Amino acid sequence: MHSHHPLRAVTLMLAAMLCFALLDATSKHLSQTFNVPLLVWARYTVHCLLMVALLGPKHGLGLVRTTRPLAQTVRALLLVAVTGFAMAAFQVMPLAETTALIFVTPLIVALLAGPMLGEKVGMPRWIAALVGFAGMVLIARPGSTLAPAGIAYTMIAAVCYAFYQIQTRKMTATEKPLTMVFYTALVGTVAMSLALPWIWAGPTPGPLDALMICSLAIYGGTGHFLLTHAFRHAPASVLAPFLYVQLVWASLLGWLFYDQWPDALSIAGMITIVAGGIAVALVERSAAGRIDTERG
Repeated sequence: MHSHHPLRAVTLMLAAMLCFALLDATSKHLSQTFNVPLLVWARYTVHCLLMVALLGPKHGLGLVRTTRPLAQTVRALLLVAVTGFAMAAFQVMPLAETTALIFVTPLIVALLAGPMLGEKVGMPRWIAALVGFAGMVLIARPGSTLAPAGIAYTMIAAVCYAFYQIQTRKMTATEKPLTMVFYTALVGTVAMSLALPWIWAGPTPGPLDALMICSLAIYGGTGHFLLTHAFRHAPASVLAPFLYVQLVWASLLGWLFYDQWPDALSIAGMITIVAGGIAVALVERSAAGRIDTERG
């Protein structure tokens, strides 16, 4: 039984969101020089090597022991796709707008939960999702300066991320979190290593660039570690709204390092997406509360 410390949980969540925003900002910088698939390979390979070095001696084969290897592999490949398409989007689009568009993921999950998880998708969820999608249209509106290819990459990343989250929900009852995290690193490493002869292109990284490339795995791994521990100290329904703090971090980093700041309509779209996402979280929290009451 985990202790309930909301303040500690929120602090961990804010730090995790900063790590993810730093991951995105660093990948945006590196993708101006290096091949995106090569960055994806490095992100998962360094992550995998760190897990083997730090956790292998203690857990051994427990890291890969699973009753559902195929499901683990599919889930991991979905996350690899998310990473690749998101990095491709960050290469050609501002940090804040790209992050906001990817945040339509919870809205897609809310709608997919019906056919894929057997959950009831009531009118409140539909309304919240439509509000969020309206925000997406405000950001990716016709006539905006955003690259069409970047918008397409972002939408593909969001859909893959939604299926990844659905797959995660299906597996959490039988699979250990540590094993699930390791499989994402392992499968990502194997898949991208097989593609390495075709994706190895561009300049050879210097010492500073190599350090920044390795930092992608550190930001990602640390972010997921902090996120996991945050959920140990407070329920998901309490923490869900704080996921959107990543938008604040992304906006600040985009302004500080790339002199990019969203225009008024894009900011309105971001606020609308956040409102839709928080509404979905509140609806799910209310539904969970009713279920607990019925069970009690």
